[in-house]
Amino acid sequence: MANITSSIKEFARQFPEKAAIVTNSETLSYKEWYSLVAKTANWLQSMPFSDKRIGFIMPNGIPFLQLFAGASMAEWTAVPLDAKWKAEELKKRLEISNPSVLVTSKDFYRHIAPYHPCVLIWEDCLAEIHEKNENIHIESHNNPPFYMGFTSGTTGNPKAFVRSHKSWAASFLVNQHDFHMDQGEHVLIPGSLIHSHFLYGAVSTLCTGGTVHLLEKFSAAKSLSLLEARSITTFYVVPTMVTAILKENRIIEKPIKILSSGAKWDEQSKAEIRRAFPQLSMIEFYGASELSYVTCLAGGSKADSVGKPCFGVEIQIRGTNGEQLEPYKIGKIYVKSDLIFDGYLYPGTQTAESIRDENGWATVDDMGYVDDDGFLYISGREKNMILYGGINIFPEEIEKVILQHPAVEEAAVIGLNDPYWGQMAAAVIKGKASALELKRLCKNHLAAYKIPRKWFFLDQMPYTTSGKIARAQLKDSIESKVTSY
Repeated sequence: MANITSSIKEFARQFPEKAAIVTNSETLSYKEWYSLVAKTANWLQSMPFSDKRIGFIMPNGIPFLQLFAGASMAEWTAVPLDAKWKAEELKKRLEISNPSVLVTSKDFYRHIAPYHPCVLIWEDCLAEIHEKNENIHIESHNNPPFYMGFTSGTTGNPKAFVRSHKSWAASFLVNQHDFHMDQGEHVLIPGSLIHSHFLYGAVSTLCTGGTVHLLEKFSAAKSLSLLEARSITTFYVVPTMVTAILKENRIIEKPIKILSSGAKWDEQSKAEIRRAFPQLSMIEFYGASELSYVTCLAGGSKADSVGKPCFGVEIQIRGTNGEQLEPYKIGKIYVKSDLIFDGYLYPGTQTAESIRDENGWATVDDMGYVDDDGFLYISGREKNMILYGGINIFPEEIEKVILQHPAVEEAAVIGLNDPYWGQMAAAVIKGKASALELKRLCKNHLAAYKIPRKWFFLDQMPYTTSGKIARAQLKDSIESKVTSY
């Protein structure tokens, strides 16, 4: 598959009336979907820009997917941008991505226009697109970049990641081999398409012949109603959505496959979701924006692990000198596959900077180990690791214990500088639990040296633009405090 959209034309020929996308108000057949995408591709190809890169800020819906797929078919790079970003956040990402043209709806235009010299209104573009024909040659063997997203890590400073058609085509094989998905899938996408988990879920379904059921905005009640009313087979979620779904106290009797990413499910949540979905097939996968799928875990076996390598993926655990480690030895996780992204793009650069070594291996500095059966266990991220008197402490392990307390909403463990120990663990909590309660909880589950020595309580955590706790910012803030609890 040279271009991930090349299959859509064939699906339009094979089953023209089959539903491709279903929203609350509209259903598009594959014949109609192909026509929209091809016309959009021809519209883009008629533009006089040498740098074939289109940015767009659009609400969840068919136009978002139309622009993304049309750009892919035209061999442009699609750059989805988030309407929720503040002005400074948007300006930084536009500086990195440097799109030739920016498309947005009438509602967003006046907010966006000051930040780019060529901003087009979608409603005007659509009229031009409809005038185009749908005859287009889409086969390519150059494997060009087609998707640019953004990651901010723990610092909040954005980097762009660039993906090729080949990397997503390889990911589609994981859907087939590991998730057992085929053309018969009806996939519910309840979250924002600006997030790669849901964007991939929608686009991979459309490029492999399934049907996408799309929500404009996440609603637990609406999601459950659609699961009951429609022939949906697969449900993409993140763990926070599962929490909201469980609060609805409803039972879904039909067989459903849930694909989860973004964070590790805790055991209590897993037990509860199985009760709510008696015929559930639950699949978790570990991966990263840079690496795509790495491992997947289905069912209840070895629940503490993140599973075994996905189809076409190899993993190694390496020590500080680059040596491959034996099972159960913690080291840095390296990955080799065709799913890995092209690289990072930084401000002022035009070529993506790869993170692969000379043999094709890449790492995002996650730490972990494998057992004798090849199952992977995540210890934490190297950059988060606390060095306490020469002992490595992984904050994620402590956070997992603290989050067991029902009165804790969020928890982050950071390393504070200490003149004797080097660093000591400090816990930052959002919630109503007391330090004494949490110390007792940690004592029951952790070695004494892992129990945080300082405790801080906040009404609100700082976040990166992707919604993760901004650890670097949090650490700077906490180190300036003088009162511990």
